[in-house]
This record gives sequence, structure tokens and C-alpha cells, in this order.
Amino acid sequence: MKFVDEAEITVEAGKGGNGCLSFRREKYIEKGGPDGGDGGDGGSVLLEADAALNTLVDFRFQPRYRAESGQPGQGRNCTGKGGDDLLVKVPVGTSVIDVDTEELIADLDHAGQQVMVAKGGFHGLGNTRFKSSVNRAPRKTTNGTPGEVRRLQLQLRLVADVGLLGLPNAGKSTLIRAVSAARPKVADYPFTTLTPNLGVVSLGLERSFVMADIPGLIHGASEGAGLGFRFLKHLSRTRLLLHLVDVLPVDGSDPVLAAREIVAELEKFSPTLAAKERWLVLNKVDLLDAGQLDELEQRLRQELDWQGDIYRISALSAEGCKELCGRLMDSIEEHRQLLKENEDYRQAERDREEAMAFEIRRTIEASRPAKKVAEDWDDEDWDD
Repeated sequence: MKFVDEAEITVEAGKGGNGCLSFRREKYIEKGGPDGGDGGDGGSVLLEADAALNTLVDFRFQPRYRAESGQPGQGRNCTGKGGDDLLVKVPVGTSVIDVDTEELIADLDHAGQQVMVAKGGFHGLGNTRFKSSVNRAPRKTTNGTPGEVRRLQLQLRLVADVGLLGLPNAGKSTLIRAVSAARPKVADYPFTTLTPNLGVVSLGLERSFVMADIPGLIHGASEGAGLGFRFLKHLSRTRLLLHLVDVLPVDGSDPVLAAREIVAELEKFSPTLAAKERWLVLNKVDLLDAGQLDELEQRLRQELDWQGDIYRISALSAEGCKELCGRLMDSIEEHRQLLKENEDYRQAERDREEAMAFEIRRTIEASRPAKKVAEDWDDEDWDD
């Protein structure tokens, strides 16, 4: 299945039905009076998050959605039938942005969440509504109002607790295979991962979190090099980022310079995302001795001005992975507890999500002419 994480659609709510102009015509009833009924309301367009969906590919083939219009009123004070609402299902994690106003309409981050994106038109009034003691035979009616029409950008950002960040061949896919049941493709060449992957890391009864692996970044991603940074948006919903550094790159490059390049590309993409909590992880530590690792760690601290912990693992042999996952689980549980108990913390998270959504949209829109390579990759069908 093709993985698509952006789509632009047009939604149109139904028009309200017109009011009816009618007078009673019955035997033996003189001067029956007006009996024109109101029209029906137009149907609205709603979006609903569905956990069974994981891509926006369907919206590339059907970009327009229209709800049913209301029926006109009829005689004998009969009200027209209201138009049915149109329910459109989208993947969990979809942000909905109004293209014309750049308003963030909704962030559908849990299954079953619904939002009205286009309101149906109001019904027209029949002539019965206008009768009075001085106007017993009104010939006035009103038409139904048009439904809302909106152009929307759907932006899918995968919902995960931990996001993996690093150069191609840094060992991100190997790590997610080592700690979860996910089985992304692993090979000894760059850009093995072409679409994001999710894995559930379980540490016991009711202790688990979701890890996201995205295609690797390279220097110049903001100008479209490699796959560009079109998949970086999927890290924006994560609790924290794991920045994997290959201690002994195959091409002989400097791991410290590589780590600095990743940070620079992240800041170009979204300053808010770059400010998210990030853990530094040295991978493939079984290839160096303890002294070389200590020297590399010292250089990383100096060059990146790194004050936090630096973790050492070997994703291939699973060395250090269990301890790392335990620390991640503790941090995620603390985060979940704060979300439940602290309203200020929840509001800060919502503000951060909204800021990232707009930064991501602006960055991607600004980079479209320059990232021809990424668009060429997107035109291909890739297997999940």
C-alpha cells in the first residue's frame, strides 16, 4: 500500500431547502390561510478519527466531499427533509488545517474523535411563518442558505511515544526490531527505510509504549537532499526523541559532525520540534573499545554542548537496549501522569502541538519547489 501523509481536499456542506409558498385548498373551508412549510437543513461534513486507517492515500483519488442538501418545504405545513450529514473517516493523528485562513481546525489524536468541518445551510421559511393579524395571506418565503465550503489540508502525523532520529544506517530500524515485534526492512545500504514504521515496546503488564522509526536524514535535507525532511512531521507527536549516532560509520565520516548536521536540519525544519526533549544514544558500541567510546562521548558533549546523559547500546546484539527502554518507560509514565493531573502541563503540550503544526506546514510548503527528489520518491508505490 502506498503511504501518503498529506492531502488537500474540498468539503462542501449541503444547502438548506427553500421555504414553500402554499395556501389551504379544502372543500367547505373558506379562506383557509397559508400552509407553506419550512425547508430542511443542509447536511454538515464531519471528520472522524479511525484507528483502522494509517494513510491518506484515498484522499488523493477523491479530493471533494459534499453533504446532502435539505429538501424544500411543502404544503399542509410539511417541513422538508433535512440533508444527511457526511461522515468522512481519517487516520488517527490527522491535523486539519484551513488552507485559506491557515486556521488549525482540529487535531484528531484519538480514535472516535469527531469534528465538524463544514456546517450545513439553514432552512428557508415557508409563508406560514409570516402570517399575522394584519397579513393573513402572506406571499413571502425565504430561501435556504448555502452550506459552508472549505479547502482543507490533512496532515497525518503518527501518534507515538518515542521517535527515532538519525542518519541513514544509524541503526534505527535494527533498534526497533530488537525491542518490539515490528519488522522493518534492514540492509547494509542507505535509505532502506522509505516509509515510517511503528513498533510497540512491551516491558510487562500494562507497561508499554510506541516507538516510531522514520527514514534517515542527511546533510542538505532542507534543500531536498535524500528524501528531504517530509517524514520529520511524524516525530512531532512523540514524547521525546532518541537521536542515534553511529559510532563507526561505514563511509568513515566523523560521528560528531554527523550529529551536528542532524541537529541543524531539525532546527531548520521546526524550532519547536528541535526544542523537544532529546536523548543522545551511541549505537554499535561493540565496534569500539571503552577508551574510544569515552573520547567520542567527550567530543559530543563539547561540540553539541550536551548536558544530559548519553546512552550506549548495540541494537544488533541488544546490548544496553533493555536498560534504555526501562528509562524510556519511566519518563513516558511520568509524562502521562502529568497530562492527567496538571492542566498547565496539558495546555503547554497543546500549545506546542499547534505551534509545530504551523511550522511544519510553512516549512513543507516553502520547500516544495526545491525538493524535486523527494517528490520523485513519493510518486512511486512502496510496500509497507
